[in-house]
Amino acid sequence: MTRGLPVKGRPNKVLRLLAEKYPTKESVYEKLIYLQSRLSLPKGIEHFMSDLHGEYASFFHILNNCSGVIREKVDYVFGERLSEEEKAEFCTLIYYPKEKIEQITNEHKNTPEWYRRNLSQLLELSKLMSCKYPASKVNGFIPKRYESVIVELMNTRPESDNAQFIYHKRLLNTIVQIDSGADFIEAFTVLIKRLAVDRLHIVGDFFDRGNRPDAILNLLMEHPSVDIQWGNHDVLWMGAAMGSETCIAAVVRNSLRYNNTDVLERGYGISLRPLSIFAGHIYPDEQPIKAAERAITMMMFKLEGQLIRRNPDFQMDSRLLLDKLDFRSSYAVLGDGKRYELESAYFPTIDEHTSAPYQLTPKEQEIIDDLKSYFVESTVLQRHVEYLYQKGSLYTRYNGNLLFHGCVLLNEDGSLRTISYHGSEYKGREWFDFCDRMARQAWLHGVPEALDFMYFLWCGRISPISGREFKTFERALVPDESTWKEPSDPYYKYINEEDTCELVLKEFGLDPKRGHIINGHVPVKVRKGESPVKANGKAIIIDGGFCKAYHKKTGISGYTLISNSRGLRLLAHQKIADVREALRANHDIESVSETVELQTCRTTVGDTDEGRIIQDEITDLYNLLLAYQNGLMKPVD
Repeated sequence: MTRGLPVKGRPNKVLRLLAEKYPTKESVYEKLIYLQSRLSLPKGIEHFMSDLHGEYASFFHILNNCSGVIREKVDYVFGERLSEEEKAEFCTLIYYPKEKIEQITNEHKNTPEWYRRNLSQLLELSKLMSCKYPASKVNGFIPKRYESVIVELMNTRPESDNAQFIYHKRLLNTIVQIDSGADFIEAFTVLIKRLAVDRLHIVGDFFDRGNRPDAILNLLMEHPSVDIQWGNHDVLWMGAAMGSETCIAAVVRNSLRYNNTDVLERGYGISLRPLSIFAGHIYPDEQPIKAAERAITMMMFKLEGQLIRRNPDFQMDSRLLLDKLDFRSSYAVLGDGKRYELESAYFPTIDEHTSAPYQLTPKEQEIIDDLKSYFVESTVLQRHVEYLYQKGSLYTRYNGNLLFHGCVLLNEDGSLRTISYHGSEYKGREWFDFCDRMARQAWLHGVPEALDFMYFLWCGRISPISGREFKTFERALVPDESTWKEPSDPYYKYINEEDTCELVLKEFGLDPKRGHIINGHVPVKVRKGESPVKANGKAIIIDGGFCKAYHKKTGISGYTLISNSRGLRLLAHQKIADVREALRANHDIESVSETVELQTCRTTVGDTDEGRIIQDEITDLYNLLLAYQNGLMKPVD
């Protein structure tokens, strides 16, 4: 470790500020001892998940059982001391303490002995799981109302002598006698879950398909340590919340298409009634949901066309197709120059004689204005989007790994692609940084160009979180499925090559030999034999299909990537029990574990990003200590 030397003469600003916090030599000693020791502890456990797509029930169970880690710890601690049935019931108590205690109470099994036994087991498990953390951090994980008693229990050693045994027993007995057993059980389960996962990474896409992304975000907002990499579905909703009419139309269309309008109406208080009434008038022969989808889809195409025309640098001109319709012959001329028959030539909101097919009718504009007011005035949605901005970004570099949702744009030969935008050129990390700045401009200042940019990020071919050309028009209006194929960036092909992964890691300032790329966005077709681990472990695609809509495609129920002090392993979730099933039969998540990387030496805090911050603090403290010792600064007596 390199120690700095105090500046001769007048102390610098850092030392003066540190002296206010550590005014005595003894306080510096204490902090240095703590920090130096902290560096030697094993690194915290990180969990990575992506593409949750509103699947609240699955995420809720995985968050509660920490992707199966708690069951592994229970097996390790209790081994053969507990039967498989007893361990399963104990795990269910940890996952769902309130619900399990209610069940036990209804079955008249909530005896004092039951409370004492489970409190003892929770305490034993907590002690083992806390060994990787300094005491101050463990204390911070305990709910404040119960901190003093739980800390006292954690520090008792009943095995050491009889006095400690009696003291420990009296603590537990008193908890039960005063009817606070249920409260302390719940507090212990909170502690255990926080000890199981030190950092949670969500690599994009909370929204669409599943119907409760709002509930997922509410859960995450209570988690102590989270970072988020925005997915393209996320930025679409973020743009809608800020009033982008095109984003709003796309969000409503997706919700109708996936039949999950509950998130709009119940989650965020956004009414679809005016749209439904309008759609019923112009498509009287359609089912209400389908009619509303058709109506908002046409509005989206119109708004999208206006957006593309005023932003040529988005390079989305191939999506300008409304003016390629032939109403008499019922066909459209697509990007390949060929004529394709339409599913229907009935377009009641487009005047076939007009020269402005992208213009909204007065009634359509009225509906969009109404929806816009709901989106921008939804306090719940605004709170969630603010959280996404606080915790999120387009990419994250964390402990040597690179996390982003989509792709780094490449040329056909695998080199970094240069993007021209408003006369400037960007590639690789520069393009990510520029896109991130534009997304923040939309939130901070509501700049019209930046709001348009949010829609581009959702579906642009050169968007780093999309990376493919959407075929929404073809899928909606052209029955010929050969037109539905969506060309994607060469990145999705080259991600299998080690050289490409090392190129990308180096571009983002990471060690190309030790780092990993962690992606979401593209569901891994496990059913067809596809592996999520690419390029000999340099890249890991963790979109395993949390959402039920993807289960047939992927063959599993999602992934959790786990990084601990010994390496990386990937859990493929085969079946996820819901709360009712877990309580009824103590069923748990079924997962298959695959080791991605096994290290010969344990990774310590000193090897992590946190360790580098601690090292800087240690250097500053040594400077302060030397300043005290050399008389450059005077400590408080």
